[in-house]
Amino acid sequence: MGRRHVVDIERIVAGLEPEQRAGFERLFHVSSSVGRLEPPEHMWRWITKYFGSVGAVTEQKVVKITNRWTLDGSLFNELRARRPLEARLPVDLADEIARTAPDPFCEPELNTPEDVFGRIRGKYSVTASNIAKYDGLHGVVIFREHDPLAFTQASVEDAFDVAAQWFQQSHAVDPQAIYPLIMWNCLWKSGASIPHGHFQVSLTKGMHYGEVERVRRVTTAYRQTHGTSYFDDLFEAHADLGLGREHDGVRVIANLTPIKEKECVVIGQRLDEPFLRTLYQTLNCLTDYLNVVSFNLVVWQPPLAPAPEDWSDFPVIARMVDRGDPLNRTADFGAMELYAASVVSSDPFRVAAALWESFERD
Repeated sequence: MGRRHVVDIERIVAGLEPEQRAGFERLFHVSSSVGRLEPPEHMWRWITKYFGSVGAVTEQKVVKITNRWTLDGSLFNELRARRPLEARLPVDLADEIARTAPDPFCEPELNTPEDVFGRIRGKYSVTASNIAKYDGLHGVVIFREHDPLAFTQASVEDAFDVAAQWFQQSHAVDPQAIYPLIMWNCLWKSGASIPHGHFQVSLTKGMHYGEVERVRRVTTAYRQTHGTSYFDDLFEAHADLGLGREHDGVRVIANLTPIKEKECVVIGQRLDEPFLRTLYQTLNCLTDYLNVVSFNLVVWQPPLAPAPEDWSDFPVIARMVDRGDPLNRTADFGAMELYAASVVSSDPFRVAAALWESFERD
């Protein structure tokens, strides 16, 4: 099998077995178009320098992939998708991070508030109460290491164990608060206001956060319509294309409708050691092999206690996405991503190839 490209998705899907193709088409809508332009001769040298030839830009194939159920959609331009994945670290980033120390998280016992139940301390992390809360129960898990990219498997597993304890303590404070969320913003491009390694935890009540509830409703509607699990079928559709694998009993996919660059999704039944190990190895592939330095990572979980909604088809899900060079002032999200569909440069097939290679190497 030769190297695949996302812009060839229609041909790739057409080559699947009929049952596989039906499964894919039940989940995804694909369309393509060709954009044409006529550049002035004055631009030819510049175009050749950056795109290889003038002919490369005069006709450009664009593929639009939309998840029929969640309506997540991504646009891939062959000019972008066929380029090698970015393999360059910002030259001055290490110095820039070093200059941010010390910050309030370097001495959290002195410079951060604690929750009403106190602090939870792990070997590599400690909690604080978020001083500007966006929910009633909203905390921070702070890594003891300042450098936000210096996390290890041990420190990640420790931080998630501390987060699990924080959820239990918070639930004891307010038994109606049952819907947990973990969100990890790394460096400025991701929305992190403090560079020091940390992630945030919150526990809400009444119903889950809107994005999580939206996907839960998708799983219920999908089961009612097709009699099968949405996430099982989503994984199989990716696996049939070479974009999904089971690793340590946990499912990993290079998302075919990524919200932005290099998005990977980890799916398991519990937030246990195999899940956390796989989450770490996936994130480590992004940071060590695909040179991601600023990222968003979120973990969605079912409620901690019985809820009125049906969560029977909802697994534990981690999503992580590259946010680009934190020293570049250009934003990676614009009006298209916020209000229409994501314009994505990275090819999920190349992301998947890097993932599987890194898993085998590790």
